[in-house]
Amino acid sequence: MAAGSGERVAGRTRWGKFALIVILPALVLIPLLVVFVGIVFSESDDRPLGGAAQEVPCANVLRFGGAALPPGAQPAGICTREGWQDLHYRAEFRMPRADVRDWLARTYPDAPAPKTEFCPDEDADLCLGLGEAEGLPESVSADTVQVSVVHEDAGTARVRFAAFTL
Repeated sequence: MAAGSGERVAGRTRWGKFALIVILPALVLIPLLVVFVGIVFSESDDRPLGGAAQEVPCANVLRFGGAALPPGAQPAGICTREGWQDLHYRAEFRMPRADVRDWLARTYPDAPAPKTEFCPDEDADLCLGLGEAEGLPESVSADTVQVSVVHEDAGTARVRFAAFTL
């Protein structure tokens, strides 16, 4: 049988079609995949994957965690939202130091008492970590809320509030 007769010759493969259908698209897609993976893993370790933090109103941050800005509170920085599938909200504000425990008790009535030792933030004088099992109300959008309080002086406390989904 002649090679040009259109019939298959034993031992020959059609590498040309294979290369055109499989290898050529792979050569185009592999560099794109490498760039994508590089971008994803170049994110900072202290931020969730999904993009840079966006400034949002502090009231939105606290509402996401089932709270409201306490009376007499003043923002102490920008409030942020970041993430894509998992959302991380952060806020910092100052409030009267004497009102912190009452504000926490009114906001999260089923929560345990705030801790004064072994807080995740080393400089915190008081902290509270909440999830569904730790007194976070079911109606709250966040899965976890973390509150850290630093006593700046005799009358002022700096509160770091974080609420996020898992």
